[in-house]
Amino acid sequence: MALALNKENYVLHRLHSLTGIVPVGYYMAQHLTLNTFSVAGPAAFDGLIGFFEGMPKHILLALEVVAIWLPLIFHAVYGLFIAGRAQSNFIGTKYGFSENRMYWLQRVSGIYLFFALIIHVSMTTVRKYATGDPEIIKYAAWQEKLTSYGGVWMIFYLVLVLTASYHLAYGIWNFCVRWGITISDKAQVRVQKFSLGAFVLLTLMGWSALAGFLIHKPEAKKAESVQAMIVRPQSF
Repeated sequence: MALALNKENYVLHRLHSLTGIVPVGYYMAQHLTLNTFSVAGPAAFDGLIGFFEGMPKHILLALEVVAIWLPLIFHAVYGLFIAGRAQSNFIGTKYGFSENRMYWLQRVSGIYLFFALIIHVSMTTVRKYATGDPEIIKYAAWQEKLTSYGGVWMIFYLVLVLTASYHLAYGIWNFCVRWGITISDKAQVRVQKFSLGAFVLLTLMGWSALAGFLIHKPEAKKAESVQAMIVRPQSF
């Protein structure tokens, strides 16, 4: 793999690597962790959503923009720039060892995530703010989405979780190498094993969260209340 670096984009490369771990990687890990509340049922998951939605809107939006979306946009856009300039020596060459394979999969997963996350965010966070309706991201809505269209959306999110988990897990290894944390071969092997464990853990956690949306029924009273509001709109 070959990638020309000059003094200016060396700094951007370091920032790209750093933002992939903090805050983007940290947010993804806690996002998957909190989503496992779906396993406990609608009340637990919707209660978690209600906690965040109970925060002042301007504070919640500011936190999301500064701590999540700006770093994520930088990491994603500059990641596409890196992928466009990089030359992989994994496919069609004799260099097929694990580091080159990991490097190639990192670039492929990053490109996929760029477009997949646009779809995901536009259907959840963006739509929630556009409509002012948090029901869009609650348990019943997720269950309906994941069971509709013959399970297409379930497959989409299974692949999304798998890809994002790999991208972050390998990013940990890459971060440690780029920042000089793991210098020796033994240290790099240890972190590579840790990254493999992180990949498996994150994937299983995300898939468990998705399964949680299938094993419970949404609260009947809430569903009836929403239907009643549609059939009998309130008068003012």
